[in-house]
Amino acid sequence: MSDLVVCADFGSTWTKLAVVDLVAGRLLATSHHLTTLGGEVLDGFTAARDVLAEALPGADLSSVLACSSAAGGLRLAVVGYERAVTAEAGYRVGLSAGARVVHVATGQLTAPEVSELLGHRPDVVLLVGGTDGGNADVLQHNARQLATARLHIPVVVAGNEHVRADVCATLERGRVRVVATGNVLPRIGVLDPQPARAAIRDVFVTHVIGGKALSRSSAFTAMVRAATPDAVLAGVELLADGAGDVPGERDVVVVDVGGATTDVYSALTPAAADIRRRDVVEESASSRTVEGDLGVRWNAPGVLAAAVTERLVDPTEADRLAPAADRRATDPAYLPDSPQEESVDARLAALAATIALRRHARPEAGARRGGRDLRPVRLVVGSGGVLRHAGGASARAVLAAALEDRAGGWRLPEQARWSIDEQYVLAAAGLLAGEHPRAAAHLLAPALRLVDPTRR
Repeated sequence: MSDLVVCADFGSTWTKLAVVDLVAGRLLATSHHLTTLGGEVLDGFTAARDVLAEALPGADLSSVLACSSAAGGLRLAVVGYERAVTAEAGYRVGLSAGARVVHVATGQLTAPEVSELLGHRPDVVLLVGGTDGGNADVLQHNARQLATARLHIPVVVAGNEHVRADVCATLERGRVRVVATGNVLPRIGVLDPQPARAAIRDVFVTHVIGGKALSRSSAFTAMVRAATPDAVLAGVELLADGAGDVPGERDVVVVDVGGATTDVYSALTPAAADIRRRDVVEESASSRTVEGDLGVRWNAPGVLAAAVTERLVDPTEADRLAPAADRRATDPAYLPDSPQEESVDARLAALAATIALRRHARPEAGARRGGRDLRPVRLVVGSGGVLRHAGGASARAVLAAALEDRAGGWRLPEQARWSIDEQYVLAAAGLLAGEHPRAAAHLLAPALRLVDPTRR
């Protein structure tokens, strides 16, 4: 077996590769290429790997671990019992599994509601409902409705374990592909995300990747191990726990500004008050929110629309930036060709990061998101192609704009150090964490050592 592994991330805009020495846990080389979505996705991968082969002559680059968010990544629909209980639990689990939750349905599904669900084009349905031994009627009813619809997408069943076998049998009679796993909410106040998170990951790799028609080669499906956000969250959790010989930062936030979405990840140590208080759905130590309307390429116009709503830009600035945002949405492969265009990229990135952090941190009435107290956070990491390509000063300015946003009083980090994931090691570390935890931890250590010590 080779001591080297290529960690690859097939993104919506860029395919990023990193070669890691598994013995030393050391990053040897990186490369990237535009993701070749128009034809064969492996074309871009091969071009990027050829660059690595030139940089590391004679190296064995045959071992590959990959994650993917190309062609929309993993789209998940959640069907639950009550919006404030099991549906909320399913929503949180879906985000932690690297999914973009495109629809949430609650209560007893009707035929029109099933049609509405399917209209959101999910790749997977997460069917939840009832604590173990609790209400079973809604879960069983919804299984019958989904079975009648003859779904062509897999269903992960993660509800009341007392009727799990019956629910699975109902779906299978409707020729639905079923994966059964542990209840996401076995008891009120107890969230158990790991079994469902693992099941969703397996379904993504087994059923969804091939269905995206990204590649004609079985090599692609063989190398993909997770949705990209799932891999990044694993890297964030490792960063919080400790990397190599460097103590973990414990409370960590990562802001990942992408071409299609902007994701915020947080790994927090529960405060004493939070330990004593038990909500209907327990807060997870690790959390992720995904903002599907915020991206600096595919969804650049969405950034401006949200920024106007948040009063971060006035109509005059929005009108001035609109043509540039439209250009980026029309041509996601666009690269800035002047200092002025670079400043537009930086402005869009700062707005996306600021809005995403706001949504992650502030509680919103009736929302299934956010509300995390980020004040104790001591390490904030910026990630995403626009930050890596911007250069040190510009990237730090983008992150600083988001961290210094105090207009609404949301609970943002107060004394955080910051860093930019310039080498894009979080996803690579997450891919390695399961099979090569020691190498993954050592890979992250430089990210901790290179943190900007400046405190605001």
